[in-house]
Parts: sequence; C-alpha cells; structure tokens
Amino acid sequence: MRTTLNFAPGMLLMVCGAALGAQSAVTIHNDNFAVVRESISLDLNEGINTVAFTDVAAHIEPDSVILRDARGTRVLQVLEQNYRNDPISQELLLSLYEGKEIEFIAGFDPETREPTIIRGKIIRSGYVPHREAGGRYGREYSQRQMALSYHDSGTSQPIIEVGGQLRFSLPGQPIFPALADETILKPTLNWLIRTDSPGPVEAELAYVTGGMSWQADYNIVAPENGDRIDLVGWVTIDNQSGKTFENARLKLMAGDTNKLHPSSQPVGFGGGRGRAMDEMLGIPVSEKSFDEYHLYTINRESTLRDRETKQIEFIRAADIKATKLYVYEGAYIDPQRYAGWTYESIRQEKHYGAESNPKVWVMREFENSAANGLGAPLPKGRLRFYQADTDGQLEFLGENLIDHTPVDEKVRVYTGNAFDIVGERMQTDYRANWDDDWIDESFKITLRNRKKEAVEVVVVERMYRWTNWDVREKSQDFTKTDAQTIEFRVKLEPGEEKTVTYQVHYSW
Repeated sequence: MRTTLNFAPGMLLMVCGAALGAQSAVTIHNDNFAVVRESISLDLNEGINTVAFTDVAAHIEPDSVILRDARGTRVLQVLEQNYRNDPISQELLLSLYEGKEIEFIAGFDPETREPTIIRGKIIRSGYVPHREAGGRYGREYSQRQMALSYHDSGTSQPIIEVGGQLRFSLPGQPIFPALADETILKPTLNWLIRTDSPGPVEAELAYVTGGMSWQADYNIVAPENGDRIDLVGWVTIDNQSGKTFENARLKLMAGDTNKLHPSSQPVGFGGGRGRAMDEMLGIPVSEKSFDEYHLYTINRESTLRDRETKQIEFIRAADIKATKLYVYEGAYIDPQRYAGWTYESIRQEKHYGAESNPKVWVMREFENSAANGLGAPLPKGRLRFYQADTDGQLEFLGENLIDHTPVDEKVRVYTGNAFDIVGERMQTDYRANWDDDWIDESFKITLRNRKKEAVEVVVVERMYRWTNWDVREKSQDFTKTDAQTIEFRVKLEPGEEKTVTYQVHYSW
C-alpha cells in the first residue's frame, strides 16, 4: 500500500520505504557493492521541508545519494542531508540517560515472583561510539577507539550509583521510561528539501551501498567417456547490506569497475534450445552489453532478505564439445626465491628455471560460441567438474576459476594433475657471452605415458630470460602462442616415452 502524508510547515515528514510499498531496483556489481534505486512518495510544502527517510541500507555511502523528481516536472533541491546509523540499543539508551536515574529489575521475589525494582543513577554508560570510523580517519584514530572498547581501559564499563554507592556493572535489567528524542530505530537519512511547488511528488532515490556481492558458479557434468559436457550456471547473490529488498528488480553488472574503496534487445541464455523451448520455459536471465561491461537482468522480481544468500540459475546448456588437454609446463620457478627478480638477474642466474616440475596438468578446453551450444558472455566465477562413473554416479574431479569470457573465446581450465602421465625437464646446456650480449640455452623434456590409451600432451615452454629470442634447434615443430611462449604437441601411445629438445638463443 502506498501512503502520502501531509504536514504543516516546520513539521517533520517521516517516510518509510517499506510502508510506501515502493519497488526497489538493485544493480549488484561483482566487486562487492550495489546501486539501489527506489520510488518514494513525498507530499511537500512550497519552500523548505524537513524529511526523514528510514529505510536505507546500513552500508549506504551517504555522499552517493541522488534524490530527484522521477518525472522531471519540479525542482527538488536537497539543501542538507544528515545520515544516522546508530539504531537504538541498550548501550546507546544508557548513554542518553547519563546523569539521570532509571529503574532496574534486580531479581524476582521467590514467593510472589514479582520483580524487585531498584533505582540507580547512570554515572557512565560504557557506550563507545564511532568504531566504524577507523577506516576513514586512519590507524591512530582506529587504535584509540579500540582502546576505548577494551575492558582493561575501564571506559567501556558502566558506572551506576545505587544507594550512594558506585557499581562498575549494571545492577539489573534497565527499564527506560521512553525513547529519547535523539534515538532512531533504523539507519536514517534526514533531509532539508526545497521545492518550487507544493503537493505530492513521486521521487526517485538512488545510492551506492556496500555489503552486497554476486558471483557466478558453473557446474560441468561429463560422461564416463567422450568429449561432450553439460553445463549449468548459477549466480549467487549475497545480501549483507542491512536492508531487505522486497520484490526487487535485479540486475548484475559484470566487468572490472573502477571504484575507489575507503567506497537494445536482451539476448537470452540457453544454448542448445530452440525458440519454442525458450518461450515455454521462460528465459531466467537476459544479457546485454552496457558501455564496457555486461549487464545481466533477472527476468522476474525477487526478494533479497538481509543476511541471505540467494542462487538463481542463469545458464543451462547441453552437448558442449570440451576437449581434455594434458599440459606439461616443466620449469619450476620458486616464487619465494625469485620474487621481484629483473631480466638482468634472471639472465645471470644459470640455474634459473632448471628445476623440474614432474606434474602434467589435466585441463578442459571449450569454445564459448553459439555453434558449441553457448555463445553469450560468461562472467568470471568458479567452475566445478563432475564425471559419471561406470555405475552412473557423479564423481568430483576438480574446480578452478574462469575470468570474464567474451563470445567466441576459449575457456581453458585446470582441474588437477594426471596420475599416469609423468614429465621431466632438464637443462642440458647454458652458454653466455657477456661481451657480445647473448645466451644459448638447451633443454630436454621427457614424457612418459603409463595409461592404457594414447594421449596428446601440450608442452609449454616460456622464454623467460629476455624479450629478444630465437629457437635455433628443435626436435619437432612448435607453435608460438604469444611473445614469450611456445607449445609443442606430443602424441604418446600407451607405455610410450618421448623426448623433446630445443635450443634458444637470447640477445640484447
């Protein structure tokens, strides 16, 4: 139900979004913030009005607030805005009654069960405000506020005078006469609004809030044999904003948004389905490009409760061709030992990259194309692999993360290490001429297949000593995949062992 209230000049207009029944629109970004838009009904007098809005998220960024006439027919000028986020609590009420006497329930009569009431004067409440301001005002402020909250400092202990004696604890359950004038029940925006004409107005409120996030999760099911998979994608929405959004219109923004922290027709998902199937089932999520990002719209209203995690299916595709790859990147580079090394340091260290990694990675690769049953931008998220056993039961094979993947790009995901394929990499020669500025380095890569079927292993070699390089000798052809990476493809029969050798020449 929507309610509009009229007030005489100088009186406070209280506006509660829940009471107004206003529908919210929430756009959640994938880097832990959201933009909230909602319609609120105001009935204003000409001139200056005092308005309190009591239904905002607890993690609102107050300086992001926009309040305007949705129809653009009249001026709404916010002369002043004050944000309060200290909802009523026992500790806060004690602080507001400092220096005054209140009643306490000190226990119950064992026979009559009537409460025993005593009176006490609040000398100090023990309330410590402003804890949340530490991130804004720096380390020193934060440390001082933390010190105030420690019991060892004494300031967080209440002091109550009862019968002329001081007690460093509450003598019982406090009974407060009434709410003090300065108390609020919810986070509140207080506005001084100037308008050029009186009467009702449908205002649009928009703001940025923290405490909300979303992520994509993909589950892939592979058969016991073959290279065809089924994929189901979920969006997981987490609302820790301190506000419930009833029947909200939800959008999800995918992309790397530049945000300072302290703060067309939609294309339907559903690869592999025809138009008739889409119309019958309804497309749960639609997608479109928005500036340099991708915007996903949930095609039905949904309620986001505070402290709730919600999952919504946004993609379902079957019979996707996904090739299993065995990848061997044999150079082991100790990340702690060589952290921060320059090209010059690497060139001069003969044994850099000479240690061998014996593990052959298992990876899955598929193309995000319409021809392959997909063909829509995939937001970054976690991807899990399951495979059916001979009895039909699904077994978990591994998981990894994928980045934002545009249409017609390939997805290559590491799922684990091969058990029956072993690699070995050995530096066989290293020669350097510092006068003529060159290095020659040679390697031997050995692969052994202990599986009962033939496999192909992609051998990845990175030219890490300098940007100017040339492979002078090689045992077989390779593919240059980027400015400093080459790949050999090696086919191995069951029980077979093969070697790959090459020499690279660096000059500078």
